[in-house]
Amino acid sequence: MFKPLILALLCALPASVMAQAETLPGFDRILVEAPHRPRVMEAAIWYPAGSQSYSVPLGANPVFAGSRVSFAPKLAQGRYPLIVLSHGSGGNVDGMGWLAGPLARKGAIVIGVNHPGTTSGDSSPRRTVQVTERARDIPAVIDAVLAHPDFGPAIDPDQITVLGFSLGGATALHVAGAQMEREAYGAYCDRFPAASDCAFLGRGGVNLHDLPAEWEASDMREPRIKTVISVDPAFGYAMTTASLAAITARTLMINLGDEETQWAATDVGPKGADLLARIPGARLARLSPAWHFSFLGICTAKGADLLRAENDDPVCDDPKGGDRAALHAKAIAEIADFLGLKG
Repeated sequence: MFKPLILALLCALPASVMAQAETLPGFDRILVEAPHRPRVMEAAIWYPAGSQSYSVPLGANPVFAGSRVSFAPKLAQGRYPLIVLSHGSGGNVDGMGWLAGPLARKGAIVIGVNHPGTTSGDSSPRRTVQVTERARDIPAVIDAVLAHPDFGPAIDPDQITVLGFSLGGATALHVAGAQMEREAYGAYCDRFPAASDCAFLGRGGVNLHDLPAEWEASDMREPRIKTVISVDPAFGYAMTTASLAAITARTLMINLGDEETQWAATDVGPKGADLLARIPGARLARLSPAWHFSFLGICTAKGADLLRAENDDPVCDDPKGGDRAALHAKAIAEIADFLGLKG
């Protein structure tokens, strides 16, 4: 006879309490010191939780629904692969929680930082082409988490992956050994002047035929990285065949969309930058119905309208028949399978 009362009490509980019934990934932040940055960076880290703490929303705002995590519970006992995230231009690492959380629940420690100069609220065309800044962030993050007294001992240093989206996809390939030719990128923008990346850089006054000399002078290979996952990578047309041929890391390329919705800028196939054929043993996963922005988080009910009102990029829109939640589930499954995550 008490069931209706119990049900009423449960329905009255706040979402933060109800979420305790779920098995949420653990989440915390650590500090990353990097000599090439003027200040310490704060890293976000998701991990298999050995208990459940209080749940908090992550990456939620008027446009994006965000995800939920268990804040700073103990780490589940075990030894785990490490995945280092690199967000896209204008994005942020908390917004990748839809991906990081499930991968942590499947048995990985996942970490990333907001790359200064190319993150939400701090995204400059002039900084975007300073590609070595981003690439140097990755080994700094690896150093920090391996040295951390709580997380370092639980990481298998022989299983380190870098996973990047868009500009982050280029960063992932850079730390695997890809190098670029400045003039090749200028030629690509001459061919596709309306491409979103060329237009963004052009609006910022970047001379596409006089890019930083470091593009051709820097080998950013990080030898501790054994696996690379590059999702719709930027700058692919500028990457040299010789440097791509020397990549030894296991490589998964993910393209979003079909022939109608795939961005020319990020196409890794023969009609695009042809990265797939130029990286030894690279594997391709094509996810559709989708387009580039489908890899961003789930939007709120009002997200698309808010962006239209601000004349902003339509990041909440998907192609006809697209289901972002279903696409995310496919992406998580594809990545987990490639990495051998069984959880």
